[in-house]
Amino acid sequence: MLIKTRGILFRAIKYSETSIIADIYTEEKGLRGYIISGVRSKHAKVSMGLLQVMSLVELVAYDRDDKSLNRIKEIKAAHVYQSLPFDIHKSAVGMFIVEVAGKAIKGSEENRGLFGFIYDILVYLDVTDALAYNNLHLSFMLGLSAYLGFQPHGEVVGRGWYLDMKEGVFTKDVPEHVYYLSETHTSFVLQLLQRDWQSGGEVKMSRTERRLLVNDLLNYYRLHLDNFPVVNSHEIWATVL
Repeated sequence: MLIKTRGILFRAIKYSETSIIADIYTEEKGLRGYIISGVRSKHAKVSMGLLQVMSLVELVAYDRDDKSLNRIKEIKAAHVYQSLPFDIHKSAVGMFIVEVAGKAIKGSEENRGLFGFIYDILVYLDVTDALAYNNLHLSFMLGLSAYLGFQPHGEVVGRGWYLDMKEGVFTKDVPEHVYYLSETHTSFVLQLLQRDWQSGGEVKMSRTERRLLVNDLLNYYRLHLDNFPVVNSHEIWATVL
């Protein structure tokens, strides 16, 4: 059958001389693999610029649940980026968001809330100014963990808390294992959780603290997601920026 849906392009690889295989997270069907034919030929009707990682698209596709790869009939831009692909800082944040999402989300189940969350964050990153997205990648990871079922939780009053990463809870007592965050990093997590992702940039931390907290949250994902792969884009980001 044919489906019409919005999608977020997570990955694209060459397939044959003129085609590509794309992993697209769709609003209607979750994560899907598609063959897009003829896009690498001289007379392609679809620009390769539309088929870059992070692209937000509308597509009409043939869809069968028993096939790992389906074919796209039509595809066009759902949102034309104004700044994200051309701003090295924004592009680095966007690539990190898409890489984490692509490695954390499994299966082909519809989840409109999760789709809208990722889609809206990428549009926001495109249109907002620099200060507003300083911590967007951190807010994204905490928000995504809620959709995946392991967002840190617990009743917190006052200071002096630790995040027990194995249990996913805040505690006053230092855990009897090494998988916990310091009081300082736990405080950052709590402040981010108390805000929506649009206002996460109001949480003040240094570049070094921000980089360390990214690593903390990636370790948190590894504790809660089986076989969560290595994420590389933040290392490139740290080198470039």
